[in-house]
Amino acid sequence: MAPDSLKKDVASIVEGMRAELLALSHAIHGEPELALEEHKAAARLVSAVEGQNIPVQRGAFGLETAYAAEFGKKGAPAIAILSEYDALPGVGHACGHNIIATSGLGAAFALAKLGSKLPGRVRYLGTPAEERHGGKELMAREGAFDGVDAAMMMHPSNVNLITMPCIAISEAEVTYHGRAAHASAMPYRGLNALDAVVTAYQAIAQLRQHIKGTERIHGIITDGGLAANIVPERASCRFYVRASDIHELAALKARVQACFEAGALATGCRADIRWGKSDYLDLKTNWPMAEAFRQNAENLGREFFSLEELPPGYAGSTDMGNVSHRVPSIHPMLAVAPAGVIIHNAEFARWAASEKGDQAVIDGAKALAMTALDLMTDESLMRSVQSDFEATAEISKAALAKSLEGIGHAHAHGHAHGGCGCA
Repeated sequence: MAPDSLKKDVASIVEGMRAELLALSHAIHGEPELALEEHKAAARLVSAVEGQNIPVQRGAFGLETAYAAEFGKKGAPAIAILSEYDALPGVGHACGHNIIATSGLGAAFALAKLGSKLPGRVRYLGTPAEERHGGKELMAREGAFDGVDAAMMMHPSNVNLITMPCIAISEAEVTYHGRAAHASAMPYRGLNALDAVVTAYQAIAQLRQHIKGTERIHGIITDGGLAANIVPERASCRFYVRASDIHELAALKARVQACFEAGALATGCRADIRWGKSDYLDLKTNWPMAEAFRQNAENLGREFFSLEELPPGYAGSTDMGNVSHRVPSIHPMLAVAPAGVIIHNAEFARWAASEKGDQAVIDGAKALAMTALDLMTDESLMRSVQSDFEATAEISKAALAKSLEGIGHAHAHGHAHGGCGCA
């Protein structure tokens, strides 16, 4: 059967499931859950998959809130379609993961309903913990993307973009241990852990003057003591460190590490510096795949914003970057809010359950399914996809190895790391 006919079929199937997909999107939106705590969202999505008589594995690839389903022709091109569904502290689904979840689900459903007409194989994955912990990286280590020819997902935004500008990221969680004392009667008996945090914070602020325009360092104080009249014996901070790629990230992490150590040295406190077990890598967009998605989305009425017109430094981070260095991948963005509404705030969360957000669920599901069909039926496209990926295969191999080396690995104690895709 001709690909155009199959594309019409999947578009019609998605339309037929509109009510179900949007109800599920709103349900996930209404009960936001943090990374690795997405039990209700995962249960809803799994139940929906099972409701279509698609066998699904719960707790897949080592994560309790992950799931996996696979169907289609063995030996044919295998395409991974991904759903995310974790939320942010305080602002809920301000990254629109309810839309990511249900657009991926809709694409998988549409392809599954083709039955014997499906010209390839689909691995549909529920990937938790994108905001922190790097769920996709953890799943990848357990084989989630083994045997897959390509991977794709869609992300909400305030404009339509063929890809998300992404840089590498690592998280550091630092706790300083000092000595408590009465802050007025015997301050000389104390070692001020909060001073250690503030010293490190100020050192990092000074470091920011001397980093590249593609680099970012930002953080918060998570624990500053218990009472103003007690010298704080414990204080903590959390920082994200970002750079254009894993190699520049490693160099910047070493400089930030020195700032953390300076806080301890200046105050006499002991520092417990914990970096994430692995870093989020930069996104390696597969351009032939991205162009196929663009054409399919434009056929649905979407108009894409030029990447060249984005503001300088407009970039986020995602664990989809780690997938993209393993298999050819795309991570396009569809507008769910007006251009002035920025991701990761309460206003964006409201738009994620709006009519504009709902339309992104439907358009995203259709465009993903159509792009998967392109890959399954167009041998020339698949060759171009593989050629594009292989052109930088050695760079990817080095990036994956580097993510487990150096400070990030030596100081890791199973701690979280992360950073969702946002500007």
